[in-house]
Amino acid sequence: MSPLAEARVLFALARGASGAGSQAERLQRFYAPQAEAYDDFRDKLLHGRRELVDLLSASAGDHVVELGTGTGRNLEFFGPRLAQLGQIEAVDLCPALLDVARRRWAHAANVRVIEADATRYATTPADVVYFSYALTMIPDWRAAVDNALGILRPGGTLGVVDFHLPAAYDHEGRLSRRARANRFWRTWFAHDGVHLSQDHLPYLRSRLSVDSCLERAGPVPYLPWLRVPYYIFVGRKLR
Repeated sequence: MSPLAEARVLFALARGASGAGSQAERLQRFYAPQAEAYDDFRDKLLHGRRELVDLLSASAGDHVVELGTGTGRNLEFFGPRLAQLGQIEAVDLCPALLDVARRRWAHAANVRVIEADATRYATTPADVVYFSYALTMIPDWRAAVDNALGILRPGGTLGVVDFHLPAAYDHEGRLSRRARANRFWRTWFAHDGVHLSQDHLPYLRSRLSVDSCLERAGPVPYLPWLRVPYYIFVGRKLR
């Protein structure tokens, strides 16, 4: 990424996301100026995406849906397996990011890039649905999870990787040092329209049979002394 492109991304992050307009309008206004440089910067910040794709265990012929695909970068983590999958639907609400995704996957006959709302998108039953750093950007994230479950066939796999607020209390119910860090991360990300929550994992656990649930922390670009918390969740639809 060129210094100019990186400066453009940093400027957009420093300016923050406007709260005016619809969700689609807000996303377009925030991401359009940085769309072409989006992946180079986010590859340093959005941890655990490749691991999530590996944990999904999508196999040949599977119908796969990514809700909140952005630029379609995450599909590259499937590697050679991608060509063996069945129908792949990459869904997002931001035209600027979808333009990048369409150029990226124009050569792939089994990939469709679709502009749609993750809370309402409908398709034929899918074997795998996943979100990668999308739920924290969807105002009604529970509706997005519920819609994903509606898309999944019984026994299908739902995967999520996203930023996370770890439990602020210890096993004895005392406020831990994490509480102060959680307040920092909540404020930091909200400036850019990303809303961290402690409710994601409890809600996912309540709706699915859990295959994997990992809580981790990764480095932040230019701020090596900070480690941002994130989680990887994979579960199965029971019925």
